[in-house]
Amino acid sequence: MSDEIVPELRHIAVMANEVLRTLAPKPDGVYVDGTLGAGGHSGLIGETILNDVTNVNKSGYVISFDRDAKAVAVAQKRFAGTNVHPYHADYRDIDIALDQLGVQNVDGMLLDLGLSSDQLDDAERGFSFDASGDLDLRFDISEGRPMWEWLGFLTEERIADLIFQYGEERYSRRIARAIVERRENRQPIRKANDLAQLVRRCIPHAPGKTRIDPATRTFQAMRIFVNDELGALEEFLKTAPARLNTGGRMAIISFHSLEDRIVKTAFRENPALNVLTKKPIEASDAEVGRNPRARSAKLRVAEKK
Repeated sequence: MSDEIVPELRHIAVMANEVLRTLAPKPDGVYVDGTLGAGGHSGLIGETILNDVTNVNKSGYVISFDRDAKAVAVAQKRFAGTNVHPYHADYRDIDIALDQLGVQNVDGMLLDLGLSSDQLDDAERGFSFDASGDLDLRFDISEGRPMWEWLGFLTEERIADLIFQYGEERYSRRIARAIVERRENRQPIRKANDLAQLVRRCIPHAPGKTRIDPATRTFQAMRIFVNDELGALEEFLKTAPARLNTGGRMAIISFHSLEDRIVKTAFRENPALNVLTKKPIEASDAEVGRNPRARSAKLRVAEKK
């Protein structure tokens, strides 16, 4: 194993117990974690395979994908020599990725959508409202444009529409107008904290309602847009079920209604799947107390017929 120091990770895997219970990893099974992140879920699935005392065959392993090359590099050091194998790939391309690895079918798949605490802590990526770095918001910085570039030429109507569509922000038009006015005055939005301050000024303060930052919905919308997150999820849900073995399970954790609606509909309309969660599983009060990020998490699970 390398002597390089692996950075300490702050991200906590959401609904870890519920994921393990619903995926029920087998000691000889093959599992895909399409959103590796800090490796919390992948590591737990890998450990569960090795710790199973009911079968001496511990040949099972985890294939983990992530669009974030930095996260993959950290995970490759962390999991070197284990049964967790991280790769830099987009989960929307699961067919291509599995074919390249020579894997036909798998026994379970997991997606934990959204971002990790470690990405929020990376000031250069612009995910945090307080980040002084550029408003990039891309998971894979080798592809596409950073968000600040998009804000340099998108029309006011298009900016408003994407903030409303992906963030369900009722003040989207006011925010878009302010962004374009800054651009017209040759003071375009470039930094993450600059956008956050602008959004806060556009949204009236509601006394007693301070649970989330006013910039939350706008940042969410722009992140979803720049990464085409909903498109990626829809593509995955069309192709991934065919790569599951009979009895294999797919577990998806979403964090807002747009994602959850897509997952719910895709599970229900796919004749090859048996939906195991008529209502989504939510985090316990105890977990939310330990990890506030789990508050909005919803887990849906389906099984291949």
